[in-house]
Parts: sequence; C-alpha cells; structure tokens
Amino acid sequence: METKNEKQDKTNKAVKQGSFSHGVNMETKKTKKNITKKVSTKAVFSHEADIYSAQGKKTSSIKLPENVFGVAWSDALIHQVVTAMQANARPTVAHAKMRGEVRGGGKKPWAQKGTGRARHGSSRSPIWKGGGVTHGPRSDRDYSQVIPKKMRAKALFIALSRKLKDGELIFVDSFGISEPKTATAQKALAMLSKVSGFGKLVTKRKNAALIAFSDPTEATQKSFRNIGNVTAVAVRNLNPVAVLGSTYLIIENPEAAVAIVASRLSAQSGIAKKTTKAQK
Repeated sequence: METKNEKQDKTNKAVKQGSFSHGVNMETKKTKKNITKKVSTKAVFSHEADIYSAQGKKTSSIKLPENVFGVAWSDALIHQVVTAMQANARPTVAHAKMRGEVRGGGKKPWAQKGTGRARHGSSRSPIWKGGGVTHGPRSDRDYSQVIPKKMRAKALFIALSRKLKDGELIFVDSFGISEPKTATAQKALAMLSKVSGFGKLVTKRKNAALIAFSDPTEATQKSFRNIGNVTAVAVRNLNPVAVLGSTYLIIENPEAAVAIVASRLSAQSGIAKKTTKAQK
C-alpha cells in the first residue's frame, strides 16, 4: 500500500511532465498576446474647388488649405463667438429715468402729519403716476464681451469649412464690373444660379448670398448694394456671423482671397509664439 509521501511524489512528477489528472499541459496554457497595430482612419483632406466665371462656366480650380477649409465643426466655439459678436453689436437705446432724473417733484406734496394721508416727500416717487421707474433699462449698460483673436479666427475657419462641406461656397474669378451697374450684377448672379446647388441665389428674398471681394472697388460695391437679397463685403472683414447668416458664400478672386484669410492663421501662430516667449 502506498504511503502518503509516495502519493505526493507521483503527483509532483505528473505536474512536471504535464500529464496531470485533467490532462492539461501547464506549459502550453500560456498564450502569446496578439499585438495589433492601430491603423489611422482619419481622412486626409485634399480638396480642389472649381473656379467659375461670371457667366457660370468652369475656368480653373484652386487647392484649398486644410487648416482653413478642413476644420471640424465645434458647436461650443461657434455659439460662444457668435453670441459674443451679437452682444458687441447690441445697441443700448432703451433708457428709463429714475426718480432723481424726472423733472419736478421738488415740493413736498403735503405736510408730514395732521392730514390723515400717507406721508410722501416727492410726487416723482416710483409709486406715483408720472414718477421715476425702478430697475428700468439703462443706456449706460455694457453688453460687450471680449473675444480672443485665436477663437475668432478659428470660428471663421469652421464657418468656411461648413459652407464648403455643405456645397454652399462658390469661387468666381472676376465679375468684370468696371462701372456701377446693377443690371450687370444681377445678370452675373442669374448665371451663377444655374450652377448645381445654387438655384436659390436669385429666388431667395432675404440673405441669399454674401459676396466677398479680395479688393473691393467702388463700382462693385455700388453694383451689388441695390440688390436686396445679397450683401457685399471685403474678404478681410469676413466673420462667422456674416458667413453663417447667408445661404451662399461667393468669393471673388479666390487666390488672393484665400491668401488673405490664411494670413489670419499666420498672425494667430505669431501671437502664440509671443505668448510662449513671455511665459519663459
């Protein structure tokens, strides 16, 4: 009969040889981990936009920079910048006079005691008819908000990227307007409305298009200002409120215009370098 020590020795032998009672090889139990390389699924931005003539025909194309026309949408940034810009443009017209600003009321209406009536010191009290207004709107209230330059520039790039993505951005080489004439401008818009996706350019009654000129002239400004559903601005004055406030965006002389918009990015990086130097 086997002793307890002999049984233990057999068990240890079986474990070493890998033939334990369950038949599981302890050495083969260890498995190698599969190392998988992460493959980047980020789409590479490479967009070439068509350039049209004032007659609505394709003439050439332009390669757009990713850091201006390929920026991802950000609800928070756009909301913050647009709200701040609208607050900065808010006029403080409403103004209510307080009891000290209303004319009259210097004389005490009646004696303090002996009349049986409530005591009053002025007929211009807020509880009197014709008196001052308590907690009314004041014209000295300031609604303005500070918008950092980097935030303002990025919000503009996001707005331009969205217009390009939605197919609401068109580039025109030149309108060819040498003298102020609204009929010429209307004819150019009618020809551009034949481009696929720009059918509402003429039919939409309000905020149909924002036309940005790289070098606006008096002739072009006067030609488009009589058309009620479009607005003409300089490229250097583009902002998120104006871009998102119109259905279409028309950019004239795209090479110069893109260079002007991209210069905001270089100015933005210059500000960042100055900040890092100051921190050091």
